Amino acid sequence: MTAHDTDALVTADWVEDHLDEFQSDDPDYRLLEVNNPTVTDDSEYTPYEDGHVPGAIFFHWEEDLSDPVTRDILDKEAFEKLNAEAGITEDSTVVLYGGGRVPNWFALFAYWQYKYYGHEDVRVIDGGKPYWVENDYPLTTDEPEFTAGEYDARGPFESIRAYKSDVEQAIESGVPLVDVRSPEEFTGEVIAPEGLQETAQRGGHIPGAQNVPTTSVLNDDDGTFKDPEELEELYEDVGIDEDQSVVTYCRVGERSSIEWYVLHELLGFDDVENYDGSWTEWGNLIRAPIETGDAE
Repeated sequence: MTAHDTDALVTADWVEDHLDEFQSDDPDYRLLEVNNPTVTDDSEYTPYEDGHVPGAIFFHWEEDLSDPVTRDILDKEAFEKLNAEAGITEDSTVVLYGGGRVPNWFALFAYWQYKYYGHEDVRVIDGGKPYWVENDYPLTTDEPEFTAGEYDARGPFESIRAYKSDVEQAIESGVPLVDVRSPEEFTGEVIAPEGLQETAQRGGHIPGAQNVPTTSVLNDDDGTFKDPEELEELYEDVGIDEDQSVVTYCRVGERSSIEWYVLHELLGFDDVENYDGSWTEWGNLIRAPIETGDAE
């Protein structure tokens, strides 16, 4: 059992108990593996085609869940089309998982996008694909084919999304900003994680931001989320509590969706926004203020 009192996080055992439902053509349950294979380490990730949870559909973060022209998330119509073609309805229980350098790295961006479009029952497997593989849960190479249907999205719900103007207002009003990137990215020593494209022209962080790296919210031994008390302490140590509004950001909005999820879904903070433009936008803006070095 997970230590978190929420339906938004499920265990591998829970998923294994529901494998028959996930493999059924009935759309009540759908399982999605979400990843961007171009930014994973082969030694740490089992590609979908080499083995996945039985019944899982594959969504490519960059090709399926993003608009390459606008460098934005899917618009409402495209999001509806993607789900309808996959046999997902707005009433489906959608369970997400993924791998990569951080478990569920891109799966939690998908979770945030589902919530942005008002999907009510969406969940994440604690520990993601690495936990599933390392603990010898069943895998298959069979790719499911579900009957296409209709998907009617609600929203978008802008209360969970921050734009450049919201960040500017946050700086002015002292709203906490959580930079979830590595310490090296935060200080400006590097602009992007090793092996990834530098999508910004400048290094550093948004003024006033506090650095809580994504890896710090996960247990080192198995990649599952830390207990609520440990997570609360992480944010309390940088002066953030549940009575405040919070904005999370990273490089392109995917890692920051992990801590948006931690704050909003696992810890129950009421007002948390994910700035998905993140450093790719801010680090390229002319005259946008930045800071380098460690936070005070």
